[in-house]
Amino acid sequence: MPGNSPRKGRRGSSKKGPTVGSGGNRRAGLAGRGRTLPAEDRPWHKAYSGDEPLPRRTAWKQEKERRAASERAEKGGPSGGGKGAGGGGNKPRVAPGRRAAVAKDSPELLVGRNPVVEALRAMVPATALYLAQGIEADDRMTEAVRTAADRGIAVIEASRNELDRMTGGVLHQGIGLQVPPFAYEPFEDLLAAAGEQVAPLLVALDGVTDPRNLGAVVRSVAAFGGHGVFLAERRAAGMTATAWRTSAGAAARVPVAQVVNLTRALKQSQEAGFTVVGLDADGATSLYDLEAAVGPLVVVVGSEGRGLSRLVGATCDLRVGIPMASQVESLNASVAAAVALAEIARRRSRS
Repeated sequence: MPGNSPRKGRRGSSKKGPTVGSGGNRRAGLAGRGRTLPAEDRPWHKAYSGDEPLPRRTAWKQEKERRAASERAEKGGPSGGGKGAGGGGNKPRVAPGRRAAVAKDSPELLVGRNPVVEALRAMVPATALYLAQGIEADDRMTEAVRTAADRGIAVIEASRNELDRMTGGVLHQGIGLQVPPFAYEPFEDLLAAAGEQVAPLLVALDGVTDPRNLGAVVRSVAAFGGHGVFLAERRAAGMTATAWRTSAGAAARVPVAQVVNLTRALKQSQEAGFTVVGLDADGATSLYDLEAAVGPLVVVVGSEGRGLSRLVGATCDLRVGIPMASQVESLNASVAAAVALAEIARRRSRS
């Protein structure tokens, strides 16, 4: 094929010439660097436990973290002291719409007018009452301020933006109560106290991860005469500020217990004389035919997606289905619990 040369008949070649190699560097780069040292053997890691002196920057960073942790402990946690109503100015920045991760034993901000008033009525320990500036006062707000003042709780006025930041965007209705972490009831005490009732009724939650569902279940238990709720410590929602608010203050009246092993707790309930029934869309027993409703009862509510887990379902004495007129795949966990508790309360009122 003719090339670009003006000479007539000249032909060019498309072959490339020899390329320059890397001298073996690329092959060496593909070789591994050996095994990764464990953290305690790496001098630059904070878990290093050897005798070799730490790099200067690493030692300075670790000392800075230790000082910051000591200052937070002296101030009483992330919310103590600092600038403005919401604490210090050294808090990590959080992307809009997301809440910062807090320590398990850090204070909670309980929000909503009904939850705050109910918590104050129940003498829940509190350290501060936050009010939004310019908020319109009603009977609940007035009672909250009066009760807080009588108990010596600090009343702090904050801007709405500050309350939004403190709550991570949760609807707060212009009021928030800073409370210590929720005090769970020991399961043995919960079981013993329920056993003293004429017709004890408990609700167990199997893998319910939405705190709003937890709060709604607690509210239904209070409404239909239940005597307590228990749930697993891991892979389940806890009594956070969101659950408090959804319960509309019922969490101040209904004892809630956490257990390490839910299956074991259900077996303890059976040994104490309770009948354990699990709510299951494919249950063999209809809720309307549940004769055990008038006796000591534990109602087990499954998770929002998969329902009852295999071991929990096998532990239940009965699997109970809720009759529905239309072909609906399943009900929300808190709705199913409310329907079951309402039917149990109806049957008990006629017995």
